[in-house]
Amino acid sequence: MLGLPKSTEFNKRLPKQKFYENLTITPALKKGGIDDIRIIYWRNKIAASTMNLAAGQTVTEIEVFEIKWNTQTVNEAILRQIDREIPYHILFLMEYGGKYQAWIGYKEATAGNNAFKVERYYHTDWLAEDELSLKVEGLNLDAVYESFVRQLAGAVLEQTEGVQETLQEAVQRSEQKAKLQKQIEALQAKIRKEKQLNKQMEMNAELKKLRNLLTKMVR
Repeated sequence: MLGLPKSTEFNKRLPKQKFYENLTITPALKKGGIDDIRIIYWRNKIAASTMNLAAGQTVTEIEVFEIKWNTQTVNEAILRQIDREIPYHILFLMEYGGKYQAWIGYKEATAGNNAFKVERYYHTDWLAEDELSLKVEGLNLDAVYESFVRQLAGAVLEQTEGVQETLQEAVQRSEQKAKLQKQIEALQAKIRKEKQLNKQMEMNAELKKLRNLLTKMVR
């Protein structure tokens, strides 16, 4: 799937009980799906010490965790808890029924400490193992991490030719677009239910403004 060199291989099974003992697992989180995980493996460590890469300013290591699930539905809250408490960037490989997904969180450093906050996750569909392919692209770990995020996000973070945009700017733009699209859909639903013509006209004017804003954001 990744074609990583043997120097990155760790291949250590993480016993669930021991793994959870090092995480803050609330009763709600346990009830909400922690038992849906069957097995956790720490497959690889991508770092300057394991590959011919320079260290990044933000990214010092990228861990590759393979999680085998008892259910097809991946509980994002579990990933957030893992990402919150492990001070490295993590590429998750999910397996269920012989199919795989790759997940990665877009993480930003929090002010004043070494912790990271996951803004959102990007992931593939469920694919056969030989269909899931990610390339290690970049000369340093920051660039490799950005490449992973962009590969998994696909068209969501696709850059227009000739437009220079940082990963942070691309994520912020995609979030703003998603928010506008939700506002447009909600307003359209209100318009369909509204009986008074004058209110329909007011809402249609607002809808036009939102659509114009969305058009300007599509590069």
